[in-house]
Amino acid sequence: MARRLLTAFKFHSKTLNDFHHFGSRCAYQNLSICSKRNKASTAATAQPINEQEDVKDLETTPDPAFARIDTSFDDAQEAFKSKTNSELIRAYLVLQSCAVKPLVDYNKQLLAFGRKFLGKTLFEKFMKGTFYGQFVAGKDIDEIKPIAERNKSYGVKSILDYSVEMDLSREQAKDVEMDAVASVGDKGYAANDEADLANRFQGHRDFGDRRDNVMSARTYFYKDEAMCDENLQHFINGIDAVSGATNATGFAAVKLTALGRPQFLLQLSEVLARVRRYYETLASGYGTGKLQMADFERHLKSFKVGKEERQKWFTILDITGDGEIDLLDWHNLLEINLGLAKLLQIPNLKTGKLEPLVDALTDKEEEQMMNMLRRMDTIATYGKQKDVRVMIDAEQTYFQPAINRLCMEMMRKYNKDKAIIFNTYQCYLKDAHNMITLDLALSKRENFHFGAKLVRGAYLEQERDRAATLGYEDPINPSYEATTAMYEKVLTEVMQSIQERPKGDIAVMVASHNEDTVRFTLQKMQEYNIRSTDRLICFGQLLGMCDQVSFMLGQAGYSVYKYVPYGPVEEVLPYLSRRATENNTMLAKAKKERRLLRQELLRRFASLKFFYRPTPPAVSPLDAMQGKTSA
Repeated sequence: MARRLLTAFKFHSKTLNDFHHFGSRCAYQNLSICSKRNKASTAATAQPINEQEDVKDLETTPDPAFARIDTSFDDAQEAFKSKTNSELIRAYLVLQSCAVKPLVDYNKQLLAFGRKFLGKTLFEKFMKGTFYGQFVAGKDIDEIKPIAERNKSYGVKSILDYSVEMDLSREQAKDVEMDAVASVGDKGYAANDEADLANRFQGHRDFGDRRDNVMSARTYFYKDEAMCDENLQHFINGIDAVSGATNATGFAAVKLTALGRPQFLLQLSEVLARVRRYYETLASGYGTGKLQMADFERHLKSFKVGKEERQKWFTILDITGDGEIDLLDWHNLLEINLGLAKLLQIPNLKTGKLEPLVDALTDKEEEQMMNMLRRMDTIATYGKQKDVRVMIDAEQTYFQPAINRLCMEMMRKYNKDKAIIFNTYQCYLKDAHNMITLDLALSKRENFHFGAKLVRGAYLEQERDRAATLGYEDPINPSYEATTAMYEKVLTEVMQSIQERPKGDIAVMVASHNEDTVRFTLQKMQEYNIRSTDRLICFGQLLGMCDQVSFMLGQAGYSVYKYVPYGPVEEVLPYLSRRATENNTMLAKAKKERRLLRQELLRRFASLKFFYRPTPPAVSPLDAMQGKTSA
């Protein structure tokens, strides 16, 4: 995978000066490559589907999990029966502290003071009894395992996430980031051409600290290749932890910015954005939204490309063979190697000159790119060997086109038999539905399993500030309600695809603390006859938050996960700081959780259960579902 991706990325930056010398031999070679791929794809998609056998059988009996679940999520006794009294008291005090604005606003200073005043040993004990104990499972695999096993006995599985971050000041973070995104290559396109894309996909010091205004996502900064190798080992250890602590029922979370220089992600994102814009400009010019063969031939003829060669180019791009080039076909540009150098010289609409898409890479940058791709491949290979699913987290929009593309490449390679690689879709983006629709179509066309996690998004304020400052369109939906509508639209699209494709081809995680979103999902599952036992749709929330949703879903029989952070106390303080901030900003949800915690504590004390100890069910909801497809 790494070599193919590198070739696809390099061809437009190292061979762009050969436009007038490009020959039919190269076109023929690429036609052969694409034809082989088309034959395989056609063979896969041409199989007749027996709707009675391959497509999911429609269930006529009610889903017992839906009958059991209280969708008000207001049953405190059921929600917290897996918790001891001391855990409930800790949760209540921690969440109550998060409601005190001065404590949250100055949490970093207070944590620093606590470290200095109490000393390392006492400070760690204090944190384990409060914030760390509430939001982090432990420092290592041995400490994680008891929590993961107890949660699993109540129907809640784990996504393990090594949450250690570099402890940098804002200025230090900006210095590190600007070094990491700098390139010594020469720009191959005019500075004034498509300035919005040029601004969007390059580093800017004002936004160099990617932690600013970010609550729920951890941030990796690039120091050197050795640190990326250390991060790789942490992710490998996380896969081992999932395999050992959860018996391969969980996920390992991975962030691609931890695996290499972010400069590569910026450059590849810019390529993808320019390729897409070029297609949209061409297609809109012909008024159909698609390129017909005659239209495309006229376009190539204007670049003095011969008739025989024009027909070959169309055949290369029209991978469905339907006589049209749509956006999914056009994305095949980056699947084909050096032969498409001509097309990847995009005409400047102002000057009429052909210009390459991205910077040329130096030998060192090329090596760093290969290292990043190698690390990705190592994680995916190891995850498949251990039968552990790998969830690729979403990041900022200036990285996300590349992350999405690389994730789909990994799906293509590793999701042949089942979903091992999961991509993340941020529904606060205006383009969320278009993105997942294209990716679903690609997985169907090329016959691989599709895995997705749906989230609202973690970078809202940062994205809006950056877009306004740098002068490109705000990528975020205009309101909370618009994001909710987008989430529901994306989720409905996924459920329709589940209904249309063979059972097990698609698996999705609804990662949300929003009770309305969870209720919407449960209702849609009923409408589309997707049962809890199918294990095609699962739910996800953060450890220490929204337990009334997670445990009630799990205990009813739905597939549900907790995002389980781990790492040493001192090294996860940035994560804990964000948890405090997030709980303070979600006052309504936190208020309900505090009310339920208080209600359950009073109930136990009134019934003299001062030393309550959870009694796991003899047969856990997960064991009861054993043998079913796992989502």
